[in-house]
Amino acid sequence: MVRVGLTTDRLVRAGAELADEVGFDQVTVSALARRFDVKVASLYSHLRSSQDLKTRIALLALEEMADRAAEALAGRAGTDALTAFANVYRDYAREHPGRYAAARHPLDPATAAASAGGRHAQLTRAILRGYDLSGPDETHAVRLLGSVFHGYVSLEAAGGFSHSAPDSQASWTRVLEALDALLRSWPAPAGTDSPDLPET
Repeated sequence: MVRVGLTTDRLVRAGAELADEVGFDQVTVSALARRFDVKVASLYSHLRSSQDLKTRIALLALEEMADRAAEALAGRAGTDALTAFANVYRDYAREHPGRYAAARHPLDPATAAASAGGRHAQLTRAILRGYDLSGPDETHAVRLLGSVFHGYVSLEAAGGFSHSAPDSQASWTRVLEALDALLRSWPAPAGTDSPDLPET
C-alpha cells in the first residue's frame, strides 16, 4: 500500500534534496525510502528504478537552472548578460551541489530532446547575439562557454582553487572579462584569406 501523500513529484524533489546533502551518486530508491521511512516496494508505483529517479532529478535541475537563467538575462545584453548567465551556474552549484551534478547526468536522446537542455543552448545563443557571431562560430562559442562555466565551477567545487592566491572570485571575474574580450574579437577561421595590404 502506497503511503498517502507520496507522489512522483514529491519523491523527485526529496531525491534532489538528498542529492544536495549526500551527493548525487549516493541517491537511490532505497535511500529515498529510508528518508520517508517506507518500504522500497512502496515507491515503485512512482519510480521505476534508481536510474529513473536520477534522470528525473537531472530534468528538475536543468529546468530550475534554465528558469533562473531566463530571469537573470531579462533586460541584459553583452557583458552584463554574459556575467549574469555565468553566475547562475556558479550560484546554483554552490546552493545545490547535488542537483548541479545531476544536470550533467547522461540522458538518452529522446529524454534530452524533451528536457530543458535545449533552453540552455537557446539562452546561450541569445547572449551571443550581442557579439555578432553566427553560423558555426556561434555553435563553437556555445560549446566554449559551456566548457568554461562548467569546468571552472566543477574545479572550484572540488577545492581546486582554494590553495593559492589570488582567490577564486578574483579569477572568476578575470575569466569572464577574458571571455567577453574573446567574443568581441572572435578569430576568423583558419585558412581565411587576410585582406590585401598596401605595398610599401
